[in-house]
Amino acid sequence: MRGFVLRWLLLTLSIMLVSHVLSGIEVRDAWSAIAAAFFLGLFNAFLRPVFIILTLPATLMTFGFFILVINGLILLMVSGLVEGFRVTGFWFALLGSILISLISFILNILIGNQGRIEYIALRKNRRGTWSWR
Repeated sequence: MRGFVLRWLLLTLSIMLVSHVLSGIEVRDAWSAIAAAFFLGLFNAFLRPVFIILTLPATLMTFGFFILVINGLILLMVSGLVEGFRVTGFWFALLGSILISLISFILNILIGNQGRIEYIALRKNRRGTWSWR
């Protein structure tokens, strides 16, 4: 449960960061970002697999790049649902979904299965090679 909440907060942080970088994505306040992160996670869990199955021929023909379009459309859907979270167009939704995914991926690398922030300690051993614990 703690891992879920922590990942939800990281997605919220990602949305807020992207709103500062892209002028086409606006977040009114933190509560809007929290609600957007909740619905984005919900839509990614339930609607995204359905959309991928329905658009499988297009996804295969584009070697998987059509999934980026699906992610952008889901971000547009969330912006229509959450008051205080606005995406001005499809291209901003596409670019925003890519950036949100990248930032969330980088932040989620640091979170372990138990919901704790983890790090990798690299040490140089006697043979001169690097190892981790």
